Amino acid sequence: MTHKELLERIAARNATVAVLGLGYVGLPLCLAFAEQGFDVIGLDIDARRVESLQKGRSYVDDIPNEQLKAQLERRKFRPTADFDELRKAHAVIVCVPTPLNKSGDPDISYIVNATLEVEKRLQPGQLVVLESTTYPGTTVEVVLPRLSEAQGKAWKVGKDYFLAFSPERIDPGSKKFNVRNTPKVVGGVTEKCGEATTALYAAALERVVPVSSATAAEMVKILENTFRMVNIGLVNEVAVLCERLGIDVWEVIDAAATKPFGFLPFYPGPGLGGHCIPIDPFYLSWKMRTLHTKARFIELAGEVNHEMPEFIVEKVANGLNDERKSVRGAKVCILGFAYKRDVSDVRESPAFDIATKLRARGAEVTYHDPHAPEVTLDWGKLKSTALSADFCRKLDCAVIVTDHAAMDLATVLEHCPLVVDSRNATKGKPAKARILKL
Repeated sequence: MTHKELLERIAARNATVAVLGLGYVGLPLCLAFAEQGFDVIGLDIDARRVESLQKGRSYVDDIPNEQLKAQLERRKFRPTADFDELRKAHAVIVCVPTPLNKSGDPDISYIVNATLEVEKRLQPGQLVVLESTTYPGTTVEVVLPRLSEAQGKAWKVGKDYFLAFSPERIDPGSKKFNVRNTPKVVGGVTEKCGEATTALYAAALERVVPVSSATAAEMVKILENTFRMVNIGLVNEVAVLCERLGIDVWEVIDAAATKPFGFLPFYPGPGLGGHCIPIDPFYLSWKMRTLHTKARFIELAGEVNHEMPEFIVEKVANGLNDERKSVRGAKVCILGFAYKRDVSDVRESPAFDIATKLRARGAEVTYHDPHAPEVTLDWGKLKSTALSADFCRKLDCAVIVTDHAAMDLATVLEHCPLVVDSRNATKGKPAKARILKL
């Protein structure tokens, strides 16, 4: 298949798209292409995920079962664990995880493994796009060499196959932005790679933003999340300073936000969570260390944000102390274990650190989360406890970590003696509880 033939297939919606990784990024992307008429193969190594999707059961908050079933019934979306199906694809999009390892360095093993699966089955004229967030240079330094020697042959990128990077931009739980209406940045390894990738995404999404290279596209994603992490770190430090000064940080931010220029409000919290902000900037930090350069803002913001769970635990301890109670033996309930409001994703949630630190001090820790019925910590599994007046009266403290809309805060504020609020969720609400805000 030539470059021209690939573009013609894309324009006619006659191209088959394969997506590797059916998580929060991959599954919405599969359905976006399927809904625009493409045949889509969804691949995942997790057999349970594949089976769930084949039965029309979605495990992604933003994808209702009805939306999934519609494309299954049209036979436009086919979930499978058989990677030989890659041979049938005209375009392959890789959406696998990119965590940090225990030492804080990038773990690109999922990208490498996915690349090896594609390499074994690479077809002439096939377009391969990496979406997994990673350090600048990964596409050309890791993926390109492997594909260019696929199956023991010499493949010329931009002629025999096409390669690009396009950073995922998913905002879980958003009612405004989804995969279709969020502008899509694409960067090809060559000009023809960029043209093919732009055409592919433009056929399914509302707006595509081409950049000059795959490495530039990789840097775009890192900049976006570093911008958020650094500003959250700044406002978290301001929250700590306001605590020392006896000032309400939420009042300060709201007042500052009335300035119509030169200020963008960010809000403090108990720490960073999710699959992007706590992780992605450190890919750049690691890359710069390999070049003997420091990413000082990233490192400093990371330190500040990493300290926030301990700051919340200290507020709990001080609040209990004011009531002449000790953390040891205190009954403390964490409200909200997911990292973000109204989603079920608990990855990197600061609630893990807060729960573990409270338990280390001797507290009896429970939690309530209407979206996350069970969580696994280093010291065992916990199940979400229903909020009731009787349960709340028996608590010594409740800690609002994530302010889900479905959470019954009214019962907590009526019957719990002490509430530590890290999200300003209690603002303007009637309460008999003593409230300590971040």
